[in-house]
Amino acid sequence: MNNVKIIRTSTVPGSLNTFCNGLLRELREKEGYEVVAVSSPGRQLDEVGSREGVKTVAVPMERHMSPLNDLKSLWRLIRVFRREKPVMVHSITPKAGLLSMIAAWICRVPVRLHTFTGLVFPTATGLKQKILILTDRLTCACATHIVPEGEGVKNDLITYRITRKPLRVLGHGNVMGIDLGRFRAGRPDVSVEAARLRRHGVFTFIFVGRLVGDKGINELIEAFTALHATHPATRLLLVGRQEPTLDPLRPETLASIEQCPAIEAVGQQLDVRPWFAAADALVFPSYREGFPNVVIEAGAMGLPSIVTDINGSREIILHGRNGLVVPPRSVESLRKAMADLIDRPDKTLAMATAARPLVSSRYEQSFVRRCLKDYYKEILSPINR
Repeated sequence: MNNVKIIRTSTVPGSLNTFCNGLLRELREKEGYEVVAVSSPGRQLDEVGSREGVKTVAVPMERHMSPLNDLKSLWRLIRVFRREKPVMVHSITPKAGLLSMIAAWICRVPVRLHTFTGLVFPTATGLKQKILILTDRLTCACATHIVPEGEGVKNDLITYRITRKPLRVLGHGNVMGIDLGRFRAGRPDVSVEAARLRRHGVFTFIFVGRLVGDKGINELIEAFTALHATHPATRLLLVGRQEPTLDPLRPETLASIEQCPAIEAVGQQLDVRPWFAAADALVFPSYREGFPNVVIEAGAMGLPSIVTDINGSREIILHGRNGLVVPPRSVESLRKAMADLIDRPDKTLAMATAARPLVSSRYEQSFVRRCLKDYYKEILSPINR
């Protein structure tokens, strides 16, 4: 595969920085590809280039619909692809997928691969849903290969008739995998900080992610407030940032977070491992996901999880074995599940014990990356002959 040029694109550099951490270097050094990373400009794009040893190109892209800016981004991508002449363009995230696949089709890039890490349209309604379906159909029409991150995403693409092209889930799903050596509760660098954060005698729930409505935070706060009234030896850690301009929380939710001393909003953390190690269970009541890495990370740290019955989450969590699955948007179901973990310690311990082995058997990082590398060879080999 020497001299085969691959361009990896995402809308914002944070996606490349997270999903491709170490992967681009492996593709370059071990697999022999020439790799170029393309996303909107930013410090994290510079980090990708420096850490992975790859060329980076900044192309501003809006995350949301912006017709004029989108046309400008499309033209810039066309210019980049014509100059770089890649054999394959591989995109992740919705806007980069749409623009990159159109630009790659226009430039006649031989292999045009898009990975769907999550779908927005199943939870949208009305005109917005129709527009989202149309854009995903256009992405697929311009792509030569389509990879859904999990079986749930694949089923939605089929159910909504987004494409008739073959869909390939790699491995057990998930695009990132997990470094089991790093995500391990017993590591000294984790244990020391976790001991400081832990509250002995208090059952600690943790949420990790953006503090927005779509993540189920409104329901989580309402459920925990009711739970805390009957189970006072509990607390809730909220690890993540708010996005008030994109999907703001309800005023009453914000008031409860501010007023309840058992709810600790600690902001976004560079290292979430000590926070996991200081908790007893993850609660992740999201409305929609592709394949949530945070649930895998929690499992690797030995935590049982309460998740909603949505794509990705229900593939990682086997109800009653390594966690509990509840209906989305249901405050009472969430409260009951949280109370069940507290009231049935033997069952909770059994689920915690099963959590890490299940993660290691399905989502270990080298396995996930090997599935992707093998797929690259499969789809690029006919071009490289």
